[in-house]
Amino acid sequence: MIMRPYSGSFETGMIGAVQRGREGEAAGRQYLLDAGWSIVAQNFRTRRGEVDIVALRGEVVAFVEVKRVNRYTQEDLQHVISAKKRRSIIETSKLFLAMHRKYNQYRIRYDVMLVQGNACVRHMEGAFAEHDEAE
Repeated sequence: MIMRPYSGSFETGMIGAVQRGREGEAAGRQYLLDAGWSIVAQNFRTRRGEVDIVALRGEVVAFVEVKRVNRYTQEDLQHVISAKKRRSIIETSKLFLAMHRKYNQYRIRYDVMLVQGNACVRHMEGAFAEHDEAE
């Protein structure tokens, strides 16, 4: 096997990945809006991590992780986000709730949304829970 030096730009590759991620999040937001959700926050960042979308509908506040996928199978779904990422989302959601106390009385849910192209192909409501990560 002949190894050739990388001729592209790592910076360009990162910008492309970030752009694709933002496009996926935009598709996720639109899906939620079409389903009657209000977007409370997007790309909420702290030192502990980031939550892609915080959405509200009825008495539920959903912290939504959006993942772009080329394809997926049922077996892949359990590996979409790592345990470390789930813990990071939970910790970040706690900080969000501490900063926005008006949402403390709402039911909290952690969702994962799979986006392919510009469409949501799977919205996993309640994909994980805080007590799942304590084990």
